[in-house]
Amino acid sequence: MFYHLINGFHLAFPGSGVFDYISFRAGMALIASLMISLWWGKGIIRLLQRKQVGETVRDLGLEGQVAKQGTPTMGGLIIILATIAPTLLFARLDNIYILLMLIAMVWLGTIGFIDDYIKVFKKDKRGLAGMFKVIGQIGIGLVIGLTVYFHPAIRTKVEVPQVIAEQFDPAEISVFTEDSGTKHYLLDRRQPNTTIPFVKGNELNYSSVMGLFGREARKYTWVLYVLVVVFIITAVSNGANITDGIDGLAAGTSAIIVLALGVLTYIGGNIIFSQYLDVMYIPGIGELVVFVGALLGACIGFLWYNAYPAQVFMGDTGSLALGGVIAALAILVRKELLIPVLCGVFVVENLSVMMQVSWFKYTRKRYGEGRRIFKMAPLHHHFQKLGYHESKIVTRFLIVGVMLAVATLVTLKLR
Repeated sequence: MFYHLINGFHLAFPGSGVFDYISFRAGMALIASLMISLWWGKGIIRLLQRKQVGETVRDLGLEGQVAKQGTPTMGGLIIILATIAPTLLFARLDNIYILLMLIAMVWLGTIGFIDDYIKVFKKDKRGLAGMFKVIGQIGIGLVIGLTVYFHPAIRTKVEVPQVIAEQFDPAEISVFTEDSGTKHYLLDRRQPNTTIPFVKGNELNYSSVMGLFGREARKYTWVLYVLVVVFIITAVSNGANITDGIDGLAAGTSAIIVLALGVLTYIGGNIIFSQYLDVMYIPGIGELVVFVGALLGACIGFLWYNAYPAQVFMGDTGSLALGGVIAALAILVRKELLIPVLCGVFVVENLSVMMQVSWFKYTRKRYGEGRRIFKMAPLHHHFQKLGYHESKIVTRFLIVGVMLAVATLVTLKLR
């Protein structure tokens, strides 16, 4: 909003030029989101307490679990408010990437809010039926997948030699000249490509995957791409939801992931850094750094109240929105294949549940009684059963999250 006011109405005043810099607006969005989450967060918690929006805790025999009975839930509203408000203030709202992220956050936040509302006010512990959750996740996956594939403003650029550049239409070639005078010829690409780690060239083209089934199959690449997007958004949002089981774990892990994605976003949107690191340049994606700044501040501000002992839980309102937005951000930055590493905590938590349920059903069918791999799933409850304190589990999971984030960034140069 500030950017459009200053540039649209030519409001020139001392210092107004700093709003042209993404780094400044991202920093302002981070500060604003922190202030909103810390200041207004307390008010939202009090409102939730007055409305008696308390968590109903099932007795699973975990230490300290009973004490959490009645703790306000639906605190994800703090994260959503503290992310959207600064984004509206400091980001360019004509940027397709910003619009997609805002839509994803509101969409998935609404699904989570409905689920929490049913649990709290309708006294139905099951919440929103799983089928409707999945339909909602598929819906936003379709919106993002189809938009990324077909929208004319969404493209990547790759450097090509001058000899090859001269063979293309000049409209498809951009020339970037360094201060030293060195020229780089960048070719516009509409193909759905993504970053793949540890491989020479560091890229995977979805069209080449479809080409394995014949030349004619390439025209259906959009189907493959949309299916991949839907799967990733559904898996990561559910992973974040499962991870949100002990105080501070989901919010802290998300903050680390968002910070790493912010670095990748800034590099991918900066032509100088992308050329230096030899990664794909994505025009316009740099504006997402403003959104990332707001989201990071919201996660940190929420963690202030969600750290042990938690004063508020994010509920599905926050966990579904956080997971889905992280997945969407990775997809837009073309780093979706790095999710198993970057979101390793979410992945392991998700897998622990799948393994536990599958093994229990298999052994019950074969031996007549169900057996377990873990003492309890998801994984963080397994460590609770082993006697570890919540705060120690969260701290160690966050350390692992930092290591995974560093490993993800290192893949930029491992070919």
